[in-house]
This record gives sequence, C-alpha cells and structure tokens, in this order.
Amino acid sequence: MAAINIKNSELIIVDRLSNRVAIVTGGGKGLGAVYSKALAAEGATVILSDIADAQPVADEIQSLYGADRAHVISAYVSDESQVKSLVEGSVAIAGKIDIVVNNAAVFSSLPPATVMDIDVELWDTVMAVNVRGTFLMAKHVAPHMIERSQGKIINIASGVAYKGMPNMLHYSASKGAVITLTRSLARELGVHNICVNTLAPGLIMSDSIAANEEHIDDYRGPVIASRSIKRDGLPEDLVGALVFLASVESDFMTGQTVAVDGGSINT
Repeated sequence: MAAINIKNSELIIVDRLSNRVAIVTGGGKGLGAVYSKALAAEGATVILSDIADAQPVADEIQSLYGADRAHVISAYVSDESQVKSLVEGSVAIAGKIDIVVNNAAVFSSLPPATVMDIDVELWDTVMAVNVRGTFLMAKHVAPHMIERSQGKIINIASGVAYKGMPNMLHYSASKGAVITLTRSLARELGVHNICVNTLAPGLIMSDSIAANEEHIDDYRGPVIASRSIKRDGLPEDLVGALVFLASVESDFMTGQTVAVDGGSINT
C-alpha cells in the first residue's frame, strides 16, 4: 500500500520503494511471497530467489505492475557460488541492489523433536540455510551497497530466539544467531550508510505453517495465550514493519529487532 503524504493541503500518493531493487530469498512461497508482493506494491523491482518455483508469484507481480518489476533467480542460499551468482545476476538485471530480505529458512517442514532426537545432519541443514545463508547474502551484497553508500539488509528471525521453543532447538538456536549476526553487521556496515535490522515474526498462519498440523497442534494455543493481542498472526500483519525497514523512514535505525507477534515478547 502506497504511503499518503500531505503537502500544501494536497494529498500525494507516494510509492515508498519506487526505483528500489530488492532481493527476497525464499520469495516464492509462504511469507516470502507476501514480502515479495508487498515490496512490489510499494514500487520496488523484486528479485525472487527460491529453490521452489517462484515464477507464479513473479507472474502475479508482473501482471499488476509490469514485466520488469519481478524476476526469478533460483539459488540455494547455503551454497556460496550460487549466492554469488544470485547477487551478480540481480545487478546484471536491475543495475543495483538496494534491499535484501534474508527470508529463506528451514522451519515449517521441521517435525518437533527433543534434543536427544535431533539428527546431526538435520541440525547442520538448519544452520546452513538459516545462518550461513544469511551470512553469505550479506557477504556478497555488501560490496555493492558499500560502493553506493546505501542499503537495507533485513534479516528474518523469530521471537523464539528470546523465549525459547521446546522441541525446536535447532530452529531456535539458528534464529538467535541471526539476531546476533544483525547486531554485528549493523556495527560493521553502518559507516557505509547501510542499515541492518531484524524482523522477528511470531507464529504466523502462512500457507506453509497451515500445512503442518504438528505445528498447529503443538504451538498455536500456547502462542496465542502468550500474546497481549489474543489472535492468530496473519501474513499481512508483517507488511507494515517490512516496508518500514526497507524504506527511507528507517534510515537512522540499525541493529534493531522489530518483533511483530501480538505482544508475546518485549524487545
């Protein structure tokens, strides 16, 4: 939704991300698709990167805003060569990178498991995608942002990093690492006018979560009970915070975690 500015008693509709280029990892489904469409609605050109088929989401964006407003580049974020190709391909297509949303993660497909039952290979997979992927995207996009002395990196974490999550040790630990990574990156890249912040959703009833009955059965009730606003979190609840963190409105904000969870945690 475009912002409305009032100037000289006239209403002026402003696309807050006009002429910006955004990469959204995991942008083809679930919350990533919501993020991609929200950024495009505010004027951004969006590069959707996913191991799933992101073309239907890109087609939807293109049908609304034009063929040049969405592009698909498939990449495994845990693979450095593929991340490098994603960043270089994005620059080749759009000429620059203004915004990165590090959304790709392993979560909705994870079955609850005790610490004794988590397989080491699965632990490594979660860390490779959720933590190494975030690091690699920052590593390879930073030179482009530094060259232009501007940029927004938005890392997607979770409130579980603050309160813990039983039977999800691998996921909880990975999101704690993402928050710490954000804080360190903000200190390192701030001198280049690059803002690095974290968006931390609570349990959101996305299509991906709704498809996992174990998550619904085990966590939905306790999570809602922990909230000040006692309802399900919906994908559209995240859009305002995401666009704010991507826009000039947050230019003096970095190293922060914005929790959107109905008041389940207090940051």
